[in-house]
Amino acid sequence: MNYHNAEFVISAVSEKQFLTDLPEIVFCGKSNVGKSTLLNCLLGRRSLARTSSKPGKTAQINYFRIDKTCYFVDLPGYGYAKVSDAQLKKWAGYIEKYFENNDNKALVVLLTDMRHPPTGLDKQMFYTIADKEIPYIVVGTKLDKLNRTEAEKMKNFYREWCDENGTYFIPFSSVTGHGKEDIIDCIEQAIEERSK
Repeated sequence: MNYHNAEFVISAVSEKQFLTDLPEIVFCGKSNVGKSTLLNCLLGRRSLARTSSKPGKTAQINYFRIDKTCYFVDLPGYGYAKVSDAQLKKWAGYIEKYFENNDNKALVVLLTDMRHPPTGLDKQMFYTIADKEIPYIVVGTKLDKLNRTEAEKMKNFYREWCDENGTYFIPFSSVTGHGKEDIIDCIEQAIEERSK
C-alpha cells in the first residue's frame, strides 16, 4: 500500500456523512496526544492532518483515503477541559454513533502519552473499544521526551498493562520514527484480515 497516495475526503459531523465503502483504521486518543502528528508521520506528509499547539483542534470525524485501499479515520480528541460541556457531549455523540457500525473497522489505534500512565478517559476508551470487539492496539506517543531509564520503565508498564488486556503495545516517536514500521505492519495485517 502506498501511504504517500493519501487524500483528505470529508470531516463528518453527522451519521449520514460516515463512509462505509472501505476498511477503516481508526485513530483515537486524548487531545494533544499527537494523533495528527502520527498520521502525518505514517503518510510522509507535514500537514495532511492538521496539527495544533491548541488541544481540541480535531472537532469532527476526519476521513483520509489511503491508496484507494482503506480510510484512516481521525476521531476528535477527548479530555480537553477548556472545551465546553456541550461540545464534549456533541463529540461523544459523534463517536458513539460512529462505533455503532463495526463492519468496516479493521483496527483501532488508541494513542496514549508515554510520559504518563493511562488516564481514566484512556481506560474508558480502551474498554469501550474492547467491548465493541474491534481489533485494537495501543501506541505510546512522545517516546523521545523520555530519557532511556524513564522510557524503559514506561515501556514495561504499558506492555504489562496491554498484555493483561490482550492487546499489543508500540512505543512511538515522531522525531526518530521509532515504532512507525511496527504500526504499519499492524495496519496492513488488519486490512488483510478484513479483506478475507
